[in-house]
Amino acid sequence: MSAHHIVARLSGAILTLLITWTVVFGAMRLAPGDPVLLMLQGTPISDQAMGAARARLGLDRPLAVQYVSFLLNAVSGDFGDSFRSRQPVTKLIAAELPYTLQLAIGGFVIGMLLGSTLGIIGIWPNGWIDTACMTLALAGLSLPSFWIGMILIQVFATQLGWVPVLGTGFEALILPSVTIGLFLAGGLARLMRNSIIEVMAQDYIRTAYAKGLSAVRVILKHALRNAVIPPLTLLGIQFALLIGGAVVTETVFARPGIGRLLVLAVLEKDFPVVQAVVVLTTAVYVLINVLIDIAYGIIDPRVQA
Repeated sequence: MSAHHIVARLSGAILTLLITWTVVFGAMRLAPGDPVLLMLQGTPISDQAMGAARARLGLDRPLAVQYVSFLLNAVSGDFGDSFRSRQPVTKLIAAELPYTLQLAIGGFVIGMLLGSTLGIIGIWPNGWIDTACMTLALAGLSLPSFWIGMILIQVFATQLGWVPVLGTGFEALILPSVTIGLFLAGGLARLMRNSIIEVMAQDYIRTAYAKGLSAVRVILKHALRNAVIPPLTLLGIQFALLIGGAVVTETVFARPGIGRLLVLAVLEKDFPVVQAVVVLTTAVYVLINVLIDIAYGIIDPRVQA
């Protein structure tokens, strides 16, 4: 991959981060409610004490100064203290991040394995097996995550007693991972199937068969290498979104994580926590997309053009 292409992608990534962080900064300031009043939860306070509290939190400074300070903190990774708990924001995120990563990786692995298996069957389309696989994929995409989670809890935890519902161990991770993995599997299976069918209709596939190559070699060496590019994009985007926090899944299974931390921070207008979580998730999202773009050039050099 050329240096010009990499520089262009990095420039686009920086612009994306700047726009996203600016939108979040502005949205939090425009949202109704005063952070100090939310912290007090109805406790009476004098105007003088209110002003001192706002000054301590840095809310008395002009918006432009707050914005520049926010950007500098985002670059340096120092987001100050939480308005609500008065603990360092980095400490709060560090405490929740491992649980979100566990859930994201678990759901990603299940979704990738199941989705790839269902999609590769698309090599033989329009049969009853293909129809059954695509029906399952459509169900995974269509059914709400909270409904799937509750059904899994009812069947496998309550009735069968195979796995626990609450906890942070490996067994308690199975059902939440399946819940978010089914959605990823549904989209991946349909995209993989369509991509394989399109690739198998190309002239170079027919040429490979004409040369006497076996079906297995044609599929593994020629078809899958080109068919994997569109699904690779989906996998990267979905994994980045999972890191951002599967809020519904974390809520249904009462799991700690960044998603639940973000929801609480938004409701309480805890600016430092919201901004830090958004900075982290958008940075991961953009970074993964840049890596995917670089991977394109490795898999298929024609993409660089």
